[in-house]
Amino acid sequence: MLFTSVSHSMGKLAVVSLAVIALAAFVGERIVALRHVLLYSRELTQNYLPSCQLIEGIEYGAEDITILDDGLAFLSTGLKYPGLPSYSDDPGKIYTLNLLDSKMKIKALKIKGDFDKDSFNPHGISLYTDEQDGAIYLFVVNHPQGKSQVEIFRFIEDENALQYIKTIKHELLQNVNDIVAVGTESFYATNDHYFTNEILKMVERFLSLPWCDVVYYSPQTVQVVAGGFPSANGVNISPDKRHLYVSNIMKHKISVMEIQKNTVLSHIKEVDVGSLCDNIEVDPETGDLWMGCHPNGLKFMLSDPKDPPGSEVIKIENILSEEPRVTQVYADDGSVIVGSSVATPYGGKLLIGTVYQKALICDFHL
Repeated sequence: MLFTSVSHSMGKLAVVSLAVIALAAFVGERIVALRHVLLYSRELTQNYLPSCQLIEGIEYGAEDITILDDGLAFLSTGLKYPGLPSYSDDPGKIYTLNLLDSKMKIKALKIKGDFDKDSFNPHGISLYTDEQDGAIYLFVVNHPQGKSQVEIFRFIEDENALQYIKTIKHELLQNVNDIVAVGTESFYATNDHYFTNEILKMVERFLSLPWCDVVYYSPQTVQVVAGGFPSANGVNISPDKRHLYVSNIMKHKISVMEIQKNTVLSHIKEVDVGSLCDNIEVDPETGDLWMGCHPNGLKFMLSDPKDPPGSEVIKIENILSEEPRVTQVYADDGSVIVGSSVATPYGGKLLIGTVYQKALICDFHL
């Protein structure tokens, strides 16, 4: 009887030991995989552009930047994102910068209408020009109190103001990161997490769950149009409106998808970029993709002022061809700007924005 009891106990102990070993092996594999995802050991060689200067007045980030054809740039600033530094208690703002004006002075856009400015926490942005009347609309991903919603404004140029139009909330738009407008009330949006709970978000990231997606929204239709992303980040559209580009950030790739008549996306291919690329801007003339990227994700997550995250700008030419050309245009170890999230060229200038720090403007000739 005693022998049987001892044997039974030893059997239980063996099962527990095997479970502990299996769990340790699984956790070890996940840590190794995450280190690869975060490019934890990557160090940059400086690759500067001539005549760069910080944009005066931008101290709390320019997470997203987009530019009208006439050279007026819109900058989304002051993002407060969970887990990342925030050095300002003030609400976020949208600034404009006229790239054809030699003074290069930013101007804060006034917001008109029944809109809660005190909780404004802007993230990704997109501009849309109505072909019917030429009206310009600004779409803004907003995170008031950590929530996720999309704001639509009309730009009033002669007043340097935004007229609030409406707020869009939907159960499929729970963790919106970026957006590309395709109509006066329609857009594609990326979700960078599946869960909304912060602890579950950490579990999701640790397990690399491919549950994030791209959502199409219009007043008539709201649907998931592409999925399978560990995290879907920047999004933009080709000049001919036939292809959508999504930053599959955790896989260091840009996903290329074709837009079908029912707005659903069909996967074409992925292009390796070798970095954690954030927002995507598309040159309207050449179709080239420009991205602000995080060269070392671990440094970005830790955000240690003594060992700051670097910044990297990557350009993709001929992305639809069999051999796209991927080029590093700019690289800095964090001594100039920290945590680049967007890059966009215009008229011999290149604007580089960051998640929570500063913004840079450089001379750049194609």
